Amino acid sequence: MLERSPTPATHCEVTVQRWRDGEIEQVADDVAEEVPVALTYQGVPHVVMLATPANLEDLAVGFTLSEMIVDSPSEIQSVEAGAREDGALEVRIGIAAAKFSELLRRQRNLTGRTGCGLCGAQTVEDAIRQPKPVSGGVRVDTKSLHAALLAIREQQQINLRTGSVHAAAWVLPDAGIQLVREDVGRHNALDKVIGAVTRAGGDFTSGYFVVTSRASYEMVQKAVTVGGTLLAAVSAPTAFAVRLAEATGLTLIGFARERQHVVYAHPSRLLCTPTT
Repeated sequence: MLERSPTPATHCEVTVQRWRDGEIEQVADDVAEEVPVALTYQGVPHVVMLATPANLEDLAVGFTLSEMIVDSPSEIQSVEAGAREDGALEVRIGIAAAKFSELLRRQRNLTGRTGCGLCGAQTVEDAIRQPKPVSGGVRVDTKSLHAALLAIREQQQINLRTGSVHAAAWVLPDAGIQLVREDVGRHNALDKVIGAVTRAGGDFTSGYFVVTSRASYEMVQKAVTVGGTLLAAVSAPTAFAVRLAEATGLTLIGFARERQHVVYAHPSRLLCTPTT
């Protein structure tokens, strides 16, 4: 039985020695928490992620979908986050029996590190999945995109205090940012958004993802796996990510800032609005 304890703190205060212009002072500083979170399926351990201890049920649902442990949200039967008797954090996910049997056959034993989205996969086939291509989807004008990039800064509450976590946002073209999730791991932040949108009954073809990290391969893979058609990243993509975006039909945008961006794949979904 998991204990439904109060949500763990996402940051803590430490005393630091700050050097500035030759002067040294002792000050209080906020630093982000990073804790191990175990995901179990039908009570069987599957993966331990180092994550920010917030929105863990969103993380579990998003991970379950983006890693293709299930094919649809209907195959996720339950999700419960809490603390075990030893104090460790755990999320227990119940999935359809056929999918659980399939998961056991995959025999994956993952240890997820902060910067690694593919750690622990036993075969290349496990790690480098080719999602089904996407088509159609969202149409976004540049004015809307740049407005979202400006707005996301103020919605990164943990990062505003600590300066060390990534954010992912779900954006609707005509309504702006709908939700933001933060985590020390960029792929965790995206999984949290995927999980939150899924749990709210959202449609991944109606909006798009914005991430404050680089667009590495697994970020493109996760977005396309759930049916996303546009991913905008504040930093650069990798060449592997660009090739996957090209192959799967995802519009991939990098170096997305308030008044600029670079389109790396499938630019047709982006409508250029002249700046005034």
